Order: sequence, then structure tokens, then C-alpha cells
Amino acid sequence: MPSRELQVKRRERLAQARLYFVCPELGEAAEARLPELVRAAVAGGADIVQLREKELDEDRLVAAARALAPVCDQAGALLIVNDSPLAALEAGADGVHVGQDDTAPAAARELVGPELLIGLSTHAPAEIDAAEAAPVDYIAVGPVHETPTKPGRPAVGIELVRYAAQHAHAPFFAIGGLHADNLAPVLQAGARRAVVLRAISDAPDPEAAARELRGRLDAHAPDA
Repeated sequence: MPSRELQVKRRERLAQARLYFVCPELGEAAEARLPELVRAAVAGGADIVQLREKELDEDRLVAAARALAPVCDQAGALLIVNDSPLAALEAGADGVHVGQDDTAPAAARELVGPELLIGLSTHAPAEIDAAEAAPVDYIAVGPVHETPTKPGRPAVGIELVRYAAQHAHAPFFAIGGLHADNLAPVLQAGARRAVVLRAISDAPDPEAAARELRGRLDAHAPDA
């Protein structure tokens, strides 16, 4: 697919995305165990899948991403690699996600070029505002609730979600301890997209859990 066409297609998918699934960190078991979990998540309605493996070296990270790429592609889901622009590029992923203390968005854009998506974590109004001038395609806003996946990061609550709904121009995803039973206040605050991890990965039936979450998000879509 030509570069420009691929770039447009990825951003169209992003604009329509509602449910973003971050894979649990499985280390060296990721390549073997993650594809089936991701297959269930995307079958249930996850539009975006993020591979987040902080402990893998670059070669293993690329291998894990390559194992997930066909699963995501067949379902029409976007594959994002956390905090490794070069791994995202080498694996043929759709984008990279960076935090405030990771690779700067401008540096990431230099590495991956215009084709790949770049996501950025934000935790305060000033960071949401600053993202408008950065070369990012979407932002994550949170953590709404404290979560063990972000130890030491205080919860920001619903007010930051409300701020993002009023001020963010790029698509934003609420994140942080979200699941089907606590999603309603986040949606009422203006979020239309959500990031989850344990709500899908720890569920007895990950596909059913994803489907329930997606249904609740779709019910609050602007055209619902």
C-alpha cells in the first residue's frame, strides 16, 4: 500500500476507534501467549492493541509485535508499540505510544516519519494543552483511578477527563483502572474512548468482556 494511503487509513481507523486494549506484560512468554488474548479482544470490539513489554530487549519486542501484527490486521485493529519507535517501525506496527518521561514526540516523529501514529500519555491540564503543539495523533488522559500498572502515579479523577473533553483537539482516551462497572462517570464527563488492560486480560471470557465494554462506549457515541 502506498505510503500516503496507509497514513490516511491509519488515521481514519483512529478517528473511529473506541476501545483500546493494552496487553499485559508477559515477558518472554509474550510471543506464545499474547496472540490468543489479542484475538479475543479484537473479536470483542477492541479497535487498538498496545504491546507494552518494558523488560524485553529490542529483538524480542520486535518479534512479539510481529506475532500480533497479523492478528490485528485481520480484524482491522491498529497495533501500537509502547515506548520504542524503532521497534514499531521495524515490526510494521501502526504506531508508537510514549509517556511524558519517554522519547519526546518530536524525536519519535523524526524516527518513524509521517506514516506511523504517535500517542502520548497526559496527566495534567498543562500536558493536554502542550500536546496540541506536539506531533501526536492521540492522547491518553489519566490515570482516572489508581492502577497497579502505573505504581506511584496518583489518580487524576474525572475532572481531567472533563478538561480533555472541553479542550483536547486530538482524539483522547480515558485510561486508568477502567472497567464496565465504573465506565459510566467517565463517559458522562465527556470521554468517548477508553483504554483498558485488566478489564479484558483478567476476565474469565476476554472476548465477552471486550464486547460489553465496546457496547457501553458505542452507546455514548455522538451518533448513537
